[in-house]
Amino acid sequence: MTLVAPQIRTSRKPRTVVGTSGVLRRRPRLATVLTGAGIALVPWMVVLAKTLPQTTEVSNWSTAWIGLDALLAAGLTGTGVLMRRKDPRASQLAAATAALLVMDAWFDVTTASPGDLPTALTLALAAELPMAVACGVVALRKQ
Repeated sequence: MTLVAPQIRTSRKPRTVVGTSGVLRRRPRLATVLTGAGIALVPWMVVLAKTLPQTTEVSNWSTAWIGLDALLAAGLTGTGVLMRRKDPRASQLAAATAALLVMDAWFDVTTASPGDLPTALTLALAAELPMAVACGVVALRKQ
């Protein structure tokens, strides 16, 4: 909720449990779920690596790429606007945009045809990844 209204705070107290030393500790349910989900993806990746076809036809290819570029445009523009306003939410948007830029570079390179690979690599190395680093710097900066 802090992205929309940073002044709103919830009054719920974190769930706590008594640890082995008798000290109350916060129960990291979400952390446990996220860690478990990440670990569960490893065997799933093995299944995918063994079962997915090397090539496939995609019916909404242009929609997927235009949608990703629209997200990048919104993220980059929004980050710039929030930075200009010295809004602390700029770091959150910059972090999301950095992740999208890295993902865009990855998919551009890995889905490029042999003739388009040099262009995809050039764009990844000269534009997408440097912009991702710039967004990462913004994301880590204290506002």
